[in-house]
Amino acid sequence: MRKNREQEIAKRNLDDLRERGTEAIGGDVMELFDSLMTAEEIAESDLQASLICELVRARNEKGITQKQLEEMSGVRQPVIARIESGKNSPQLHTILKVLAPLGKTLAVVPLETK
Repeated sequence: MRKNREQEIAKRNLDDLRERGTEAIGGDVMELFDSLMTAEEIAESDLQASLICELVRARNEKGITQKQLEEMSGVRQPVIARIESGKNSPQLHTILKVLAPLGKTLAVVPLETK
C-alpha cells in the first residue's frame, strides 16, 4: 500500500515538474528523463500509473482487501498485488475482471492534445 502511495506522489511530482519545466528545481533532470524515453513510452507509463492509482483508489473506497477482490473477480490475490505494485502488465481481460466488481470499466477516449 505504501508503494502505491509513493507511486501516486511520484506521478504528481513528475506532472508538476513537467508543468513548471526548467523553472523547477530539477528541470534538467526532466530533459534527461525525456531523452531516455520516447513520447509513446512516457504516455504508456503515465497511463499505467493512472490505471494503478484508480484501481487501488476504487478498491479502498469499497473497503475491500485484495483477497476479497480475488473472491469477487476470480483473479488471484498475488496477481492483484503485482498489478497494484506495477510489477506486471496484465492482459486486458484480467484488468476488466478486476475492475468489474469495483464498479469500473475501461473506456476509449480521445487523447488530450497539447
